[in-house]
Amino acid sequence: MVSEGNTHKGSCFCGSVELEVAGDPVAAGYCHCESCRQWSAGPVNAFTLWPPQAVKVTSGAEHIDGFNKTPNSTRKWCTKCGGHLFTEHPTMGVTDVYAAIIPGFPFQPGVHVNYQETVLRMHDGLPKLRDYPKEMGGSGEVLPE
Repeated sequence: MVSEGNTHKGSCFCGSVELEVAGDPVAAGYCHCESCRQWSAGPVNAFTLWPPQAVKVTSGAEHIDGFNKTPNSTRKWCTKCGGHLFTEHPTMGVTDVYAAIIPGFPFQPGVHVNYQETVLRMHDGLPKLRDYPKEMGGSGEVLPE
């Protein structure tokens, strides 16, 4: 997909669901929690957090389904290919669009969250938060690299 100005386009694995994000994300980084690891089938998940109104499904909305493991998150995917799309976090007021599905977005991580649960230590100089920033309901505690 392509980027146009401050709007970035992306899609699911098969391309049936297309979306765009506009403006600037609230934050970008890596999540190390067990839920994100299981969902992404990887040791860490690259996230971009957006105000919900900045995320727009432009085609294929009928192919989106969701799952709530907890009331804090609704994970969305394409029903045709199973490709992961985004997670709505209503209690935090943000939507996490996975960095991998918006290839034109210049991903610049600023933080690691839920680092207490990590299975992959990363030495990149970024802050490693035990859970979440205080502004998002976490402790804000920074752990050593």
